[in-house]
Formats: sequence, structure tokens, C-alpha cells
Amino acid sequence: MSHRALSHGPHRWALTLGLVPLLLPLLTPGVGAQEVEYHEYEGTYSIIARDAETGELGMGVQSRAFAVGYRTWTAKGGVAIFAHQAASNPYYGRVGMEMLLAGLPPEEALERLVRSDVESHRRQVAILDAQGRTAAFTGDSTSQWHGHHCGENYCAQGNTLEGPEVVEAMARSIEGSVGDPLADRLLDALDAAEAAGGDRRGMQSAAMIVVNPLQGAGDYSDTVLDIRINDHPVPLVELRRLLTVFRSRGVMAEAHRRFDDGEREEGLRMILELVDEIPEKDQVWVGLAAMYVKMDRREDALEALSKALEINPRNRNYLPTDPDFEALHDDPAFGELMDMAEGTADPEGE
Repeated sequence: MSHRALSHGPHRWALTLGLVPLLLPLLTPGVGAQEVEYHEYEGTYSIIARDAETGELGMGVQSRAFAVGYRTWTAKGGVAIFAHQAASNPYYGRVGMEMLLAGLPPEEALERLVRSDVESHRRQVAILDAQGRTAAFTGDSTSQWHGHHCGENYCAQGNTLEGPEVVEAMARSIEGSVGDPLADRLLDALDAAEAAGGDRRGMQSAAMIVVNPLQGAGDYSDTVLDIRINDHPVPLVELRRLLTVFRSRGVMAEAHRRFDDGEREEGLRMILELVDEIPEKDQVWVGLAAMYVKMDRREDALEALSKALEINPRNRNYLPTDPDFEALHDDPAFGELMDMAEGTADPEGE
């Protein structure tokens, strides 16, 4: 027996004339999705969630399959996010999104999508719209253990799992983290799922996406965050590291703002914490050095710059003219650092 969890909400039939030809095949069982090829089977666990305060929609996913992120979600800020996994088929997201835009609620859209797909028994699909309404389906033939759980503003689902405790752990995590940034909530839920047993085959890839209307690059994209780990022995650890890298520029800007506003200890603490989290990134050492210059801690600034240059000798190309380090430009020790970095650069690289 298939597992279903359909949300409550008014049934609206606001189909536009232009969408009628697209949706007509969905009235006939077995027509439509069977012509769309699917890729590698995604034995996986995932969670889709909505931040009721910001309007963000997001999904986190982990699998033993390669590059799980590029084919298991469809998302549109202000509209909905779809998880389509197991024998993943983007048909559900592409056509389902049009159905939601036409006015159908998630449960109605999912019922029609499943009915139109002759291989729906191999699919696992969940929908969360911008109003917080949900619908989910787990086909009978998806690998055991399989199942899903939808709650207020989220759906957790998985197949090829150690047991139902994996999905239950995601649900508990997301319910207990309301108020935290959505990306952190998603990642915490994935960590909880892995701690509960996760994919019974192990780990290989992970991904996360967050969307919100006009919140992406240049205020024209709806993609707030899109991080994908295609092949890694501990993909969730790497996903968390890259989330920190993604945020690092903003963290450094906020740290310097606080420092300049008189919160000197807090500003320094923020950058030192970042250095501890991602010490392999030269930019955070440069940011730390700039703060030490503000504090007139020249030796500490030079030591931080030495670390940045060790990681990336090409920092020497701009540091001598960077106004943040103007106080060091005439310092012989600073010039020596630049000369040393030039000597370690790849001679064939320039």
C-alpha cells in the first residue's frame, strides 16, 4: 500500500487556458511521465521546509548515489519546492509547478501526477508550497525502509533507510529548530537523520537549496543558496563547511561593522571563530589581519598575513595597494612577506 500524507486546503480550479493542453494528459492514467527517463536510483533521505517568517523554501538531501542534488528537487521562490527521489523524475516538479501556478493545491496536483505516471510505484515525492501546505507520496516499490512524515511547514521523507527512526529524527529536528536560519535547520535535520542510521548503504553526496523571490544574485534570482557535494566520504561534514565558506564574507563584514561601532571584542571574536572553522581559507586570515591593523597589533597582523600568503601566494598581487593595510605598506617586514610570496608563486602561472 502506498503511503500518503495530503494537506488540507480549498480545492481551486483556476486553470488558465494556456495550461489546459499541458494538463489534459493528466486526466488519463498512464499518460505523460512514462516517456521521461529517470537516472540512478536515489536511495536517500531528504527534508523540505518553509520559514514562516522569511518566506524561504528549502531542501536538504543526502544519498549514497552520486550527485544527488542536481535531479531531486524543483524549486521556485514564492511558489513551492518539490522533492522527487527514489526513481527520480523531474516530470513531477516541472509539471507539478505549473499545476500549482494554475491554482491547484498540492494534494490535488500530486494525485494527478501520480495517476499519470505508470511507474509511480517507484517514486517518492513531496510538495511544500509557499502557504505551508504539503502533500507526499511514497510508492510501494521504493526500497525499504521507506516512508514520509509531513508536519507544519515541512515534509521529511526517505527510502533505503535503516528504519522509520531516520524520518522521525528529521521531523523532530525541524520542529525543534523554529526561529533558526532555514539552512541551519535543514542541515541539522540531515545530521539527525544520519545519527539515526541514515541511508543503509552509506554516504556519498549531499545538497541544499534555499529559494525566496528576488533574494538571489542581483535581486533577480530567487536562489538564496545552492550547495552540492557530488562525491565525498563525509558529505554532510563538507556541506556544513561549505555553508560556512558561503557565509564567511558576510560574517567578516558584520564583524568589522561591530568593531567599528565599538563592539571591538565581539567583532574580533566573530573573526577568530571563523578562522577556527575554516582555517584553510586565506580570505579569513586577511580579514583577521585587517582587524589587527585597526587594533594596532602589527605583529599579529603580519602573522595573519603570512598565513594568508602561505595558503595563497597570489594575495601579494593586491595587498601592497590595499587601503586596509596602508599602515603596513612601509613596514620592511611587510615588504619581506610580499617578496617571499613572490618567490613561492608558480613560475609558470604568470
